[in-house]
Amino acid sequence: MTGPAPRRLWQPLWRQILQAPALRALFGQAAAFPLTLASTYLLARAGVAMTYLEVALLQGGWAALLAWRMALAPWWRAIQFLFPPALLLGRGLADAASLPPAVFLGVFIVLLLIFWSTFRTQVPLYLSGREAWDLVADLLPERPLAVIDIGSGVGGLVLDLARRRPDCDVTGIELAPLPFLASRVRALASGSRARFLRGDYERLNLGHYDVVFAYLSPAAMSALWRKAAAEMKPGSLLLSYEFVIPERAPDRRFVTTNGQKTLFVWHI
Repeated sequence: MTGPAPRRLWQPLWRQILQAPALRALFGQAAAFPLTLASTYLLARAGVAMTYLEVALLQGGWAALLAWRMALAPWWRAIQFLFPPALLLGRGLADAASLPPAVFLGVFIVLLLIFWSTFRTQVPLYLSGREAWDLVADLLPERPLAVIDIGSGVGGLVLDLARRRPDCDVTGIELAPLPFLASRVRALASGSRARFLRGDYERLNLGHYDVVFAYLSPAAMSALWRKAAAEMKPGSLLLSYEFVIPERAPDRRFVTTNGQKTLFVWHI
């Protein structure tokens, strides 16, 4: 009776990883490499000599074409085209500066700790800023609430709300290790009551919270809405900074004082 359960859990994650745009882009670069070799060979047979930069641009062109064929978003086509020449330029700068390989390993580790599973979730690190904090604080009802910021980053909103609203239970959840660590350190240093969890918000029951705040990405909004609609209690609030839910228009919207960003509100 219990044997098939791990398989049912594993398969969706496996499919999700394989469908991640970053992984598909990596496959695209790998598939473009033999096309670049063949093109370079044919051009050389025709008497056309190419520089390393021209070969890198050719590789980027093939990769961008494959990204288009795989129906990746337009920005992925640009990334695919620019990646090979950028890599070549970085290698040249490293040689000119005589940088040791450990520098690149260190940069890679830091970026990995910051962005972590962005390749799968398609949610980069966004920092909301004080104008968003003010909008959220003004919007909260004047009664004790359980509030959670999903994808809390370095904890700015959570720490601010915990300070302004001591009557509320304010929590942040973050998947990336380095931002999570930064938020915990900030909370300890300031003596804040705010709580921070490290993990994937998809494993939380959103029904435990009266207010859910999200600053994610367009790619994550449909899944967030399905989860919120299934789990959140009637009368609770779902807030999204900048990004709308395609399946349902917001009930209210509030524009920041500089008029550049919007906080969208859904009443559950």
